[in-house]
Amino acid sequence: MKNNNEQRPHAILIPYPLQGHVNPFVHLAMKLASKGFTITFVNTHSIHHQITKTKPDGSTANGTDDIFLEARQSGLDIRYATISDGFPLGFDRILNHDMFWDGVLHVFSAHVDELVAKIVHSDPPLTCLIADTFFVWTSVIANKYNLVSVSFWTEPALVFTLYYHMNLLTSHGHFACHDKREDAIDYIPGVDPIEPKDMTSYLQATDVTTVIHRILYKGYEDVKRVDFVLVNTIQELESNPILALQENQPVYAIGPVFPTNVTKPIVGSSLWFESDCTQWLNTRPPGSVLYVSFGSYAHCTKNDVVEIAHGLSLSKVSFIWVLRADIVGSDEVDFLPVGFDEEVKERGLIVPWCCQMEVISHQAVGGFLTHCGWNSILESIWCGVPLLCFPLLTDQFTNRKLAVDDWKIGVNLCDKKLVTRTEMAAKINRLMCGKSGDEVRKNVKEVRKVMENALSSNGSSEENLNCFITYVKLKTVKFHKITA
Repeated sequence: MKNNNEQRPHAILIPYPLQGHVNPFVHLAMKLASKGFTITFVNTHSIHHQITKTKPDGSTANGTDDIFLEARQSGLDIRYATISDGFPLGFDRILNHDMFWDGVLHVFSAHVDELVAKIVHSDPPLTCLIADTFFVWTSVIANKYNLVSVSFWTEPALVFTLYYHMNLLTSHGHFACHDKREDAIDYIPGVDPIEPKDMTSYLQATDVTTVIHRILYKGYEDVKRVDFVLVNTIQELESNPILALQENQPVYAIGPVFPTNVTKPIVGSSLWFESDCTQWLNTRPPGSVLYVSFGSYAHCTKNDVVEIAHGLSLSKVSFIWVLRADIVGSDEVDFLPVGFDEEVKERGLIVPWCCQMEVISHQAVGGFLTHCGWNSILESIWCGVPLLCFPLLTDQFTNRKLAVDDWKIGVNLCDKKLVTRTEMAAKINRLMCGKSGDEVRKNVKEVRKVMENALSSNGSSEENLNCFITYVKLKTVKFHKITA
């Protein structure tokens, strides 16, 4: 029995400490555990504290501080650990953005190293390190403890490829240059010509000395040294960049990793209390509700929020608007127009947070005004919901290109820098009631079929995941022989 345990892969999973990264890591943990892996899942103390404080009794739904207890009771070997991110719980990570991420860049790896040292000889022994691509130390720590090193990228392959080739963008004058070129970029392997405006916000930036840029530089130096790269995407939807990346190292498209048969996950990983919108949605006709959410991280200006509110009011469309308390900033609390709540109370529901899959899978929802976060796009495709696209930062501009230009499952909210209430109302009605809305709705169904096929037993995502697991097991056996 001990010998069997020794051959069982044991992976430690470490997500980036943001909601949009924690969720796909949780889903990947569940997938790997269901295929015979032992998993040790690691959250920071801060993320864990945010998860537990959203529950009414101050604990997770199962009454303990172990978010994977219910998963373990179902037979999955998923262990749970928390470590410091280098800052006290009361430290405001939003207001002190640069200081926090500088700490993650320079200090966090020491806490990871300490944990790995403690559990590397557990039963079964630790054999694999799966860390977010934004971490800069994955290959270093994996090599130190003789572990298989895996980088998990939670965004599309196109974005990964652009970052992967920052050196080319720089040498051709499209990035990190005083006089940046504005013509199309046509030299990135596996990427069709792309406009500079469709690159991520960090690749469009004029100041490339920020802490985020330092993370990107170091992270993409490290990712080229790992054993495997997993990408939360679908091979058929991004075949060219994936094939080009595979010329350099093993890259597997395994997405989407979220469970497709449930809308309410058994592992609670939300950082905010989730409002239940089901009763309100049950009173609305099919396809009549616009869901509005800008995700867990992006921020709007107060002017944007005001114009969006007026646009929703002018559109006369029913809506659910997820409006985080910090959407404008930690210190800005009064940002809605005076009288807005009263004006839309008959057809609008404003909540601070909700279970997104539960809402957009409801038959009453007919459209999604989104910041174009990658998780949101994948979930919308699965639920057959067309998009009204309003990218705000990071990968969202590139994701918008994929959704609107390549797959044609969404409509641009605005082509200008500033959104206006009249354009907002017109685009909402175009998506919810117009012919173009019907067209993108049809396209979403077609892309959903591609996703569904990829997740089938002989589909590309399933086969890629199984192929990755086979290679990890082979490497695990070799490592055991080396260290025996």
